[in-house]
Amino acid sequence: MVERVVVTGLGAVTSLGLDMPSTWTAMLAGESGAGPITLFDASPFPVQFAAEIKGFEPTNYMDRKTARRSDRVVQIALAATGEALRHASLEVTDEIADDVGVIVGTGIGGEATHYEQILVLLERGPGRVSPFALARILPDMPAGQISITYGARGPNHCISSACATGADALGDAFETIRRGDAVAVIAGGTESCMAPSALGAFDKSGVLAHTDGDYHQACRPFDATRNGLLMAEGAVILILESLSFARQRGAKPLAEVVGYGATADAFHISAPSEEGAGAAKAIQRALRKASLKPENIDYIHAHGTGTRLNDRLETLAIKRAFGEWAYQVPISSTKSMTGHMMGAAGAMGAAVAVMSILEDKVAPTINMHTPDPECDLDYVPNQSRDVLVRTAMANAFGFGGHNAVLIIREMCQ
Repeated sequence: MVERVVVTGLGAVTSLGLDMPSTWTAMLAGESGAGPITLFDASPFPVQFAAEIKGFEPTNYMDRKTARRSDRVVQIALAATGEALRHASLEVTDEIADDVGVIVGTGIGGEATHYEQILVLLERGPGRVSPFALARILPDMPAGQISITYGARGPNHCISSACATGADALGDAFETIRRGDAVAVIAGGTESCMAPSALGAFDKSGVLAHTDGDYHQACRPFDATRNGLLMAEGAVILILESLSFARQRGAKPLAEVVGYGATADAFHISAPSEEGAGAAKAIQRALRKASLKPENIDYIHAHGTGTRLNDRLETLAIKRAFGEWAYQVPISSTKSMTGHMMGAAGAMGAAVAVMSILEDKVAPTINMHTPDPECDLDYVPNQSRDVLVRTAMANAFGFGGHNAVLIIREMCQ
């Protein structure tokens, strides 16, 4: 028998808040997490703002030794995991440890450590490189450290599919539970690439938003004047469980994961495929797995980066997969507020979908003031909206042509 998979806990550390409730409240209020870069000197760069996490103190979430030996990408993942486990009232005891997995991805890994240790190597020599450098850099360390910290001995690995990472991690966790290889999985994404090397690379690739004015309005998904994404950091973790296990331990499911579709564009290293074909196919696969039709979807959390190509082609993909229903379903991009959390972005979309179902509210796409004729769907501009959301979809698309789509539904019998 194929297991049904439910969400029982949410955790988040973002530019809008250090937990999921504060992040969600800020989203509904249309707040921006953008601000001047403080984690390093950005003065040499044309873009000097990002969506950094504010007020994060690692030792509030872990012991000093673990914090010292971990890159920020691990630290924020551990913080979000602790919140998600508490929300789910799930303790990983020795009795269940072998059946609790960890599938947490990152697009880049410990980039700040990588940059820092290369400087040490070049300026002070190989003898001064930190003995913890490798453990701080490796992209699998968030998943590894989560399992060590909480004693989860089930399937454990790192997904890395650029900006589709968080959604793919949740999709893989969904399939792992469905086939009976775990009763619960700690899943999601984390990213903290706030380093000069990453800022320089993103800026030279031409994808960052530039502004001479208010950086809070720099990221404008689906707006005609959009000119790029807002670089961000963050971690988002969901606790997925089989419905039978959740019921057995008396947990109250928040929502049910019912669909996951993934495809590759096989087209270009950074540009989406023409006419959004690959993304449309992923949407169609997720719908098919969930045994749903487009008109069953009440809300779409868009990938919505604010780049010229992504927003236009995601719009085309939704039209291609949804037909006329594309004009009826509310769509929004919370990246207009959180910025683009790269490896954590897909997990953020899933968490927003869950919150939308729980509260029947849809977060807005802020900074939408100039209609774009090529982006003519309902993007919930500037203000949150009360919407009866029974089933929600979350899109995530990444450099390299990765497409991942999740469908989450309210709990029913």
